[in-house]
This record gives sequence, C-alpha cells and structure tokens, in this order.
Amino acid sequence: MRNPLQEQLLKAGLAKKQQVDAAARALERQRDGKAPPAQKIDADKLLAERAERDRALAAERNAKAREQELRAQVRVIVETHKVAPQGELPYRFVDGGKIKEILVSEQQRKLLANGALVIAPHDSGYALLPSAAAAMVYERGGAITLDHGKPAARDASDASDDEHYKRFVVPDDLIW
Repeated sequence: MRNPLQEQLLKAGLAKKQQVDAAARALERQRDGKAPPAQKIDADKLLAERAERDRALAAERNAKAREQELRAQVRVIVETHKVAPQGELPYRFVDGGKIKEILVSEQQRKLLANGALVIAPHDSGYALLPSAAAAMVYERGGAITLDHGKPAARDASDASDDEHYKRFVVPDDLIW
C-alpha cells in the first residue's frame, strides 16, 4: 500500500517503482519487528536500559520491604520485652526537644539511672525495656529515646571545652 507522497513521486518520475516498494517493505518490517541490524542494536540498547531500570526499581522495593521488616521486628521486640511501668514517681526525659514524663517505681528509677533499663518509643507512648532488648533494637536500627548505659557520642568541640573548664574547680560540698 502506497501513501500519497509515494504516488506523487512516482507520477513525477522522481522515484522508481522498485524504490517505493523497498520503502514500503522497510516500513512493514519495522512494524513487524524485523528491523535491520542498526535498528535492532537500538532495540537491544532500549531493552538493556529497561532491564537496568527494572533492576533498580526491584532493589528499591526490596530495600523498602527490608526496612518495613526491620521496623516490624523492632515492634515485636518492644512488645515482648517491655517492662510495665509501675509506681507513681514521675521520671522526666527529653524526646525530640520536648520534656516527656513516665511514671516509675523507685527501683525502676535506679535501673534507668544506671542503664539497666531504657526508654523506647512505642505506639503513641513509651515503653521500658531491659538493656539486652535495647541492644536488639539498636541492631535493627530502631530508636531508643533514653539510654544511660550507652556512652554518649561526643564531638571534638566537647573535648576542647573539657580542657577549658578543667581550670575551674568546683567544690565538693556544693549542692545543686
């Protein structure tokens, strides 16, 4: 089947019937997928790009799935290891720049102070966890709000401040 342009070229004598038929066959091959080698290379390149994009998307999906799995594991650890806060002594701590409060007993307060218990976010509140469970939460990338047993990360400016303040002696009998 010829298009109007091909008919005009034939009538004007600018193209031969064989040239028009060859062009029509080339278009037919292109539609059927039997393209010449130069076009097949482009198609192979396109397929390789699609495969690479699909691999990247699959890796991203796998990473999101792994992240959700780790969050679910942290949730299960907190659920299974949480210690019920008992008592009426308020224990205040900072979370996200805000002061929060949880009611604990005197024994739990001592355990929190020496690092045997930690405070972790759970649902809309907080849960007390033993330090062993906190280690499992840390391994899975979970968040612990308060952990006195873990050494605080200090930067270089803190070290220079320590050197500066060593010159000033604070009396032992001073009560804050």
